[in-house]
Amino acid sequence: MSIDKLTILWTSGDKDTAMNMVLMYTLKSNSNKWWKECNLITWGLSNKLLCEDPEVKSLVADIMKEGVRVMACQRCAESYGLVEDLKSMGIEVKLMGEPLTEYLQDSDYRVIAI
Repeated sequence: MSIDKLTILWTSGDKDTAMNMVLMYTLKSNSNKWWKECNLITWGLSNKLLCEDPEVKSLVADIMKEGVRVMACQRCAESYGLVEDLKSMGIEVKLMGEPLTEYLQDSDYRVIAI
């Protein structure tokens, strides 16, 4: 059995990390079909960076156009007052503890955290 699905947990508020690793790899993973499925979870400070930086926001929009499912941690979004901003971008905002645990426990998924 091969691991052919990827979930990226993005927690960093650092723009260089976002642009040059997290988002670039997420976009290329899906556009180049390196994985059968690719998900991006925004958690913590990544939510704030996403909502405040137009370049990051634009790249996430491109990622979503490529078919990547983007989800945001609801508790994190609430703590920064960003729920509506994230939803307006088409991002699923929901409680992520249980879904993340399911990805971690599912043998078809590889999970990386950055």
